[in-house]
Amino acid sequence: MAESEGVTTSAVANSNRTHISQSKNGVNGSDKPHKSVVIFDCRPERHDAMERVLDINGLDFNDFLQVVSKVQGIRGERLRYVVDMSSLSENLQQGNTLHLLQTEDQILPVATKEHIVFLPHYDTLVQSGMYEYYASEGQNSLPYAFAELIDNALSATSHNTGVRTIDIRLLFDESLGKHAVVIMDNGCGMTSKQLNNWAVYRLSKFSRESGMFSSDHAGYVRPDPVARSLNSDISYFGVGGKQAVFYIGQSTRMITKPAGSPDVHELIISKEEFERKERNKEDIYSGFIRNRKMADSSHVRDDEERFLHGLIAEEVGKDSFTAVVVTGIQPEHVTFLKQDFHLWTRELAHLYHYYIHGLNGNDMKASYRNSDCVSNIDIQISLLEKFPKIPRMVNLREIDNDMQTLYINTSADTFEFKACTDVDGIVEGILRYHPFLYDRETYPEDPYAIPATEEDDDSIVLNQARGKRPIFECFWNGRLIPYTTVSEFDWCAWPKKTGTVPAECYSRFSGVLFTNDRFQVSTNKLTFMDLELQLKNKETLFTRIVNGQEQRVKIHKEFHQWLKTCHEKWDKQVKFRGFKRTITRTDVTTKKMQSPWATFSSIEWDGRAYKAGQYVKSQKTQPIFFGSVIQFLLYGDHEGDVYATGGQVQVEPKALYDDIKTIPISKIDRVITNAAIKKSIDDELAKLPDKLKVTWPEGNPWTQNDVRPAGTPLGPLHVEILNKKGESISRIPSAMQNTTRKALSIELKVVWHSPNGDVETNSHIAAHSAKWAFWFRTMENLNKLGKYTLHLNTILNVNESNATVWAGNRLPNHTLDFSITEGSAERFVVGTVNTLLHVGVPFHIPLELLDEYGHPVTHKNMVLPGLKQDSQTLKISLLPGNPDSLKVKQEDPITVENGTSVSFDVEVHDVAGNVTAHPKLIISCQGIPGSTSMVAVDCSNTGAGTLVLKPITFKNIAGDQTVKATFDIPSQKSVAPVQRDLRVVPSTRVSRLEVYSQEDEDSLVDSMVLRDKEKIDWTAGDLLENLHYRLYDERGRVVPLSEEMARRIKVNWAADVSVEELAQGKLPNVPVPTLVKEEHFYQVSYMEELVSVDTSFTIVPRPDEPKHMKATLSESTVRMGEVLSGKIFLQLTDQYGNKTQMLTATCVDSLAVDAEGLDKASLVFTWQESTHSMLVTGVRFNPGFPGIRELNFTWRDFAEHVTIKLTAGVPAQLKLVDGPQEPLQVLNEQGIQTPFLLQLFDEWGNPSPDQRVVVTLKTSTPALKVKSPVNSQPIDKDGKASFVVDHYALEFRGSFNKKPIHGPAVKLTIIPDPNKPVKLVVEYNTNSVFPAGGTLTVFSVSVVSEEGSTIKNLNPANMSMLLWKGEPSGTSRPPSGVSSPVIDKVIPDHVGKYTIQFVLCVDKTKGLWSHQVSSTSTRWLRDMYNNSAGLELSGKVVVTIKSSKGSSDKNLPLFEGKVKSLQFSLANGEAQITNLFIMENSPGQDGNEYVLLFRPSVPGYGPKNPLAAFELPFRFYNDVENRKQMSELTKKKDQLKQTVDIYRSLFDTNRQLITELSSRCSISNVLQNWLFGSIDKVISQKTADAEKMKLQTRRVCAMPDPFRGNLDVLGKIGHLALVEDDDVATVISWHLLGDIDCVVTMTTAAARKIYDDTQGKQQVMPLDTVFWRKNSSRPLPHIRNGQDSFRPIGNPVFARDLLIFPENAENCHIVFGNLLGDTILTDDLDSANHYRKGVVQSKVPCPTLLTRQGDRIRSNGKFGGLQNKAPPIERLRGQVFGAPLPKDYHTFMGQIDLLQQYRLAMEKSRQVQEDFDSHMQYLKSPEMVQKEEEMDEQEKQLKDIETKLGTSSTPVRTPSAIGVKRSLDKAGESSGMVTKRTRRKLLKQDY
Repeated sequence: MAESEGVTTSAVANSNRTHISQSKNGVNGSDKPHKSVVIFDCRPERHDAMERVLDINGLDFNDFLQVVSKVQGIRGERLRYVVDMSSLSENLQQGNTLHLLQTEDQILPVATKEHIVFLPHYDTLVQSGMYEYYASEGQNSLPYAFAELIDNALSATSHNTGVRTIDIRLLFDESLGKHAVVIMDNGCGMTSKQLNNWAVYRLSKFSRESGMFSSDHAGYVRPDPVARSLNSDISYFGVGGKQAVFYIGQSTRMITKPAGSPDVHELIISKEEFERKERNKEDIYSGFIRNRKMADSSHVRDDEERFLHGLIAEEVGKDSFTAVVVTGIQPEHVTFLKQDFHLWTRELAHLYHYYIHGLNGNDMKASYRNSDCVSNIDIQISLLEKFPKIPRMVNLREIDNDMQTLYINTSADTFEFKACTDVDGIVEGILRYHPFLYDRETYPEDPYAIPATEEDDDSIVLNQARGKRPIFECFWNGRLIPYTTVSEFDWCAWPKKTGTVPAECYSRFSGVLFTNDRFQVSTNKLTFMDLELQLKNKETLFTRIVNGQEQRVKIHKEFHQWLKTCHEKWDKQVKFRGFKRTITRTDVTTKKMQSPWATFSSIEWDGRAYKAGQYVKSQKTQPIFFGSVIQFLLYGDHEGDVYATGGQVQVEPKALYDDIKTIPISKIDRVITNAAIKKSIDDELAKLPDKLKVTWPEGNPWTQNDVRPAGTPLGPLHVEILNKKGESISRIPSAMQNTTRKALSIELKVVWHSPNGDVETNSHIAAHSAKWAFWFRTMENLNKLGKYTLHLNTILNVNESNATVWAGNRLPNHTLDFSITEGSAERFVVGTVNTLLHVGVPFHIPLELLDEYGHPVTHKNMVLPGLKQDSQTLKISLLPGNPDSLKVKQEDPITVENGTSVSFDVEVHDVAGNVTAHPKLIISCQGIPGSTSMVAVDCSNTGAGTLVLKPITFKNIAGDQTVKATFDIPSQKSVAPVQRDLRVVPSTRVSRLEVYSQEDEDSLVDSMVLRDKEKIDWTAGDLLENLHYRLYDERGRVVPLSEEMARRIKVNWAADVSVEELAQGKLPNVPVPTLVKEEHFYQVSYMEELVSVDTSFTIVPRPDEPKHMKATLSESTVRMGEVLSGKIFLQLTDQYGNKTQMLTATCVDSLAVDAEGLDKASLVFTWQESTHSMLVTGVRFNPGFPGIRELNFTWRDFAEHVTIKLTAGVPAQLKLVDGPQEPLQVLNEQGIQTPFLLQLFDEWGNPSPDQRVVVTLKTSTPALKVKSPVNSQPIDKDGKASFVVDHYALEFRGSFNKKPIHGPAVKLTIIPDPNKPVKLVVEYNTNSVFPAGGTLTVFSVSVVSEEGSTIKNLNPANMSMLLWKGEPSGTSRPPSGVSSPVIDKVIPDHVGKYTIQFVLCVDKTKGLWSHQVSSTSTRWLRDMYNNSAGLELSGKVVVTIKSSKGSSDKNLPLFEGKVKSLQFSLANGEAQITNLFIMENSPGQDGNEYVLLFRPSVPGYGPKNPLAAFELPFRFYNDVENRKQMSELTKKKDQLKQTVDIYRSLFDTNRQLITELSSRCSISNVLQNWLFGSIDKVISQKTADAEKMKLQTRRVCAMPDPFRGNLDVLGKIGHLALVEDDDVATVISWHLLGDIDCVVTMTTAAARKIYDDTQGKQQVMPLDTVFWRKNSSRPLPHIRNGQDSFRPIGNPVFARDLLIFPENAENCHIVFGNLLGDTILTDDLDSANHYRKGVVQSKVPCPTLLTRQGDRIRSNGKFGGLQNKAPPIERLRGQVFGAPLPKDYHTFMGQIDLLQQYRLAMEKSRQVQEDFDSHMQYLKSPEMVQKEEEMDEQEKQLKDIETKLGTSSTPVRTPSAIGVKRSLDKAGESSGMVTKRTRRKLLKQDY
């Protein structure tokens, strides 16, 4: 430590604050490295810790200290250091950061920055290949390391114009040095800068133009797109080459010469050099490039690298090249490269297949090759080893077994396509089809494919061509990416359904994908990053390539059409014909392949037909089979003729092979002839055994049916087996080569045909001997009498089975029949004696003579010289005698408890008092109550037994009861019966259960006892607490509770119940449901063996206190300005949403409503008494903006809000929002191209989207016409309408609900067209006269345009004049039929009225018409020939009225103004007669006929030459008087008719009522005999009996069901059905034991709630998920078409039909139909088996069978075992269906109902009789009599008025008037019809 001016300063090196790091110089290429350090002055007086950079170039450590002292102002002699200075000096390097401190442990005053340099370890480069190249699918990755170096060579040679040579040499000759791998190419070479860039790790081609890595060549340019992306641009990332060389070896030497350079550049990178630099602390990532002249190897001095001299010498004459020399080869690589030379070279040929062979690959089938598709790349590989091993050389072009070559040359057709992605990615694809050729797939085998296993589920797929291998191999820029494949695309995937193309065709194509560099690959080029993901993107577009042209088609359809064509054209398959049936093959070992197999009678294969019965021979089988075809087999479900691959054939004869042989069809020999096959079969059959030859060597033959005495010896025998050729054989000759021949033996059997059946006495098997063939020794045991048969059978020794049949045929055999009889008598025996003798029964002892073998001698003449045995002893057993008496050991009296059973010990004695047994000795007991059948015990074997009676049960027993039991033996009528008295006392068992509520546990008084089936009103959601129960026995005593009894208590509202509380008599609290909807049932039950009691009650929930206000509205949308159409109901609900009754009528006064913009004045509040709710109506909002409004309701502390959607009001305005710019000028009949867009608004300016509005186009004046194609347009969803006006449009108007909506108007300026003719003006002399036959006057016709000017220069030929006889047509055109124009101007000869019209032909379809020229409509005076006359006459016409009768009637009608005549002017022979009126109240007789007389008054015509007058008859009616009278009569008539109808209705009603009451009274007369008292008594008695039946003990389901009664819950399955019979209930309950506790719900939501509440422990079944096909009408399986297919026994019936559903029957049918299905119930197991056998033999599947005895036969036929036997009902523990009420109960209830109806009928009868009497009295009252008289009087008046109206209301026309009218009509004149008006207008007619 040194002191200077009182300051201690320390420079600390290698401490926590001084970090020394190395600077890797040389990276930037500088020859003079710059060294500097950074110093921070951190002394306390330096608060800023200033940073200084000191240059330390050329300074030693002492110099450095002086510089520091000088810079920091510290005297150097005052410095000393606490550490070793030499250490600091050694570690002082470039970039060190030093801190100047006062003391070593001083705290830094401020934060400082320290410079560091971090470079990767050299293992990053050396070990990179170790982690990049990994094996996959069993492949060695070394070829892919070579591929990286080949990639570089391909890139280097990409611009070569000639041959591109790549030479790979494996120098493994130790005589030339260490092992080396050399890769050379004749590419462009590298400059020194490029070689330096190559050495930089991960310097890709894209980053070589930046900064320090810039190259001396131009930047990277992406090559132009080429086919298959074969652009050689595959040297990419700056990684692969380094990884490859260090994966292959540990050192590499790069030798390269660029084109145009005289120098060769060398660079060496090695692991050894890296390690040396690290030891010497040198820059690891630095080195040098050697620049030398060509062929100069003087620098190579290492003897291990002497092979380089030869390599460098080859540089002479090369313009450019690159050689990569790798040494330090890994030993395992050397072994692989040597031993698997063919394998890895084949893989390289696969990788670069299309670079080597061109675009179309190595197609060896092509006859020629396009020069554009031929590659100029030559890749040569050589392996040099030490002599004497021969060098191996191969050119990758010569390899013809790589996978791509195999794919190309085995394919028959291709499918080319192209895929484009959204990242400029282009993929070219090829699919190649490999057809099936007769008996094999041509899809090439992949040596790397994972072999298929038989256990694989997809074995069928694996056995096909491609199996599970992917379709596509993937190439990137023309080079294979080996570890990436694409399995399939959607359009070429395996089909899900059977289509027109067989499924196996989808495994017969391979594929290849060629991608450009837009798709990313890994740096080792082993895998794609996301190729398959991009290609399967929905945006990827697939197109097909045909002849090099891209076609936009549906790729899926095109592919399937191509695949179908390939299948039909190229697949050479077998055609199977003559389909027979589908079978299941048990000879196939794989179970899944046993079915289905289709059978066929013939096939067509390779041009030949093979049929059933045809001879065939197998080939390539072991052994070779001969035989005839039985049938052909094809796996799969087929019908009819079918083409398929594979298949099998079955051949026989079976006699050759002992089996029917099945071989593949491909194994059929298609060359051999039928004759050769048949000869081979015959030769083989002749070698088979044919017969046996039997000889007797000792000369004692036995003949057929020979008879010999007992003991005669048989044999010996010599047997031989002969074939058809007479040759002796001992083995089955085999037709199969290399197969062991089966040995034969002879089996001898002697069978004695005894009376009891055949008995085998002798059995021997003789094997073959070379000396004596088959030999059997003498047999001396034939001593039993009877017939015998000797059998000699040839047997086959196969698996020790001794088969006598070979190939279905019996082997040779021989049979000899003979008989054995008895011999001479030698002894006697006691015959058969019954040693079991009964007391008093006589017996006898027979004696019998026997021969030597014990056979009885039956000869009649018998000599007995002396017997060998002269005496015998006989023993007998004496047994008790026949039954005589019956003894019951129990003596009177016998006491038994009610409901229990009792047993009796009984014995049967004989006469002597011995217990005796006897067949059918059954003792019965009768007279026991509760037992419907006789109780019996079988004592047939022992003579004694215990008779156990069924439980004696008295219903409602109150005291002791006495019963007499009678014991007898039904089969022994002679035995007297015995009686015993039984005293039955009440039992202590539980007989009644009572539930009560007790508030205080210490209280002795029950607060509430719940009666059975009582209904309790309780608050919803509350708990019913403090419930207890008590049990009573039959005497009414309380039964003490225990834990065992508590466990038998079940409640249906709780699943888990505390046993301790139940033992104390406490029941769990009852949760009252929260919803007030329906009654809820609760039950408490107690069940033990033979005892079941329960009680139940029903809780009716009532609402709780009000908690919320609830608003209900039916409509939530209202228009602005309108009142909400829906009603809003307000109710108060409790916390569970139940409606309460708290609201009253006064509540509406305090109800408050608030909302934004609400019109409160229109609100109306109404009290709804029926629902206890408030009704709010009249909701309306003030005008404003549409939107959502919150309507808030408040009453006291309750509040509620609802959401109302306020929409725009009623459409009221129509505005133009878009259209052409105004003012508009439109040429007439020209359109407006810009459409008009109109918007609909309400009256407040809000846009209205109401689409019911229709907008129309109208013009403001009729002169303007709209010719738009759409004159009306509906409003769209935005309330807009658009019009495109073709011509003019002025106004837009809308209509809504038949109300107009005014819209905008557009002002148009119509410009007339001066060239458009619009009018013809005709001018002529109107005073001209047109005499008949004369000439027409001159007509001047002018054509006027739209602007009013006359159009000139028109073609006169376009103008025509038409003339026709008659009036004008009334239209612009002439009448039909007038078409010929007038050529001359001659007036027609015939006098009459004519019309003239002119027309201008504008074009072929349009004409312009003039107005029609004619005379006015007048009536001319005519002459006698009906021609008009008097044109020169003028004067007057006088009109008068005269009588039609010709008499002078003074009372004639007058004209208006009280005048008798009228005058009209006559000019030029015509007069206008108008407005003739008859005066009101005119004289004249009403209804008479008069005549109008028109008389002309013309000067010059007097009485001497008068002009005849015109007469017009008419009928006169005085309407005023007539109508007044008729009106009064009609009014009076209506009044009378109404009164009469009322009277008639009254009397009709009375008559109907009398009829009905009288009929009822007639019925009531019958019922009067009934007495009310008797009926009430009978009803009471019947009701009491029904209640007793209901309380009887019966079977119940003891399972708790707490879920029953909830919403959408039916209950547990055990509670849903009842079964009447105990046995049936037991077996069905056991059969459904796994489901009986399942809860059935109506909905899945309810099921899910129960599932969640029980945490998944409770089974549930929602009915909305149950599939049910109603089959209740389906008959039993044995019934076919209404007929029994067999006669069943055991009373079979569907099990589901025995179930009784008390409620929800329809849903229960679904539940049990789903669970039981067609399960059938029969009586016993025998009947069930009989039924199943009959059903199955009828070819009908049989369902599960149950029996009443508890057996089960499953649907698969299995029965027996504990799992198919129902346990006793006691072991089901209450999980059993309950029993229904007795049938008598329902009968009583029906009777009670009828009696009640009778009683009600009697009550009604009495009431009817009283009503009848009262009504009859009313009808006879004076009031009713008076009404009848009034009605008769008014009816008479009505008839008189109708008579008057009938004669005067309608005038009758006289025949004369009608005749005049018709004659006038015919004359063309007016008909004279008079119309009725107030002012009578007679006629309007011109004269």
